[in-house]
Amino acid sequence: MPTDKAMPDTGRAGKMRLDKWLWAARFFKTRSLASQAIEQGRVKLAGERVKPAREVGPGDRLDLHVGDADWTVTVRALSMQRGPAPIAQALYEEDPASHARRQQQASERKLAASPAAAIKGRPTKRDRRLIHRFTDE
Repeated sequence: MPTDKAMPDTGRAGKMRLDKWLWAARFFKTRSLASQAIEQGRVKLAGERVKPAREVGPGDRLDLHVGDADWTVTVRALSMQRGPAPIAQALYEEDPASHARRQQQASERKLAASPAAAIKGRPTKRDRRLIHRFTDE
């Protein structure tokens, strides 16, 4: 039977490094970012802090803090390569409570956008003129 590189692979003895799995599952853009998040305690395996080289396998439960979102996922499959998003989403199963919590957080962010989010660096020449016009300087 031919093997397809895009399909999830069980790997060596059903285990692989945690940082590599997080990268393959598209939680982080690079393995080094995944390793940093693990070292900073943003990724927990079964509720405990672990190291990037810790091996994970199907059935393991992970608690992730990525950006503003908190994820609770169960590892379903392993992949030695980073593939397209639909394949990556097949590598894990998100807890329904986690999914509901993320949706709630997203809706709250949409409704109450912080004023600082609109500020992007230094004011332009036009912005500066408007500021001076309102402050009478």
